[in-house]
Amino acid sequence: MYAFTGAALIALGLYALVVHAHLLRKILALNIMGSGVFLVLVGLAQRTGSADPVPQAMVLTGIVVAVSATALALALMRRLFALSGATTLDETD
Repeated sequence: MYAFTGAALIALGLYALVVHAHLLRKILALNIMGSGVFLVLVGLAQRTGSADPVPQAMVLTGIVVAVSATALALALMRRLFALSGATTLDETD
């Protein structure tokens, strides 16, 4: 059940990443995709009935990395807004 829910979150995050142009929505979409990956790892770790500690440790480490990456992305978005006044990426053909 966790793996299927995680796959749905990954698909939802990928859809939002492609469709939206606003950077904050793209950052949130990446966070949703990351949560889906964490759910897939937890779901696959419990296939045999008992929990495997290695994927759980990977998920905990991934959460720390995801929080750091989100903070960096938000700081870069604020810097872009301060320099250009826009929070969307330019669409070039």
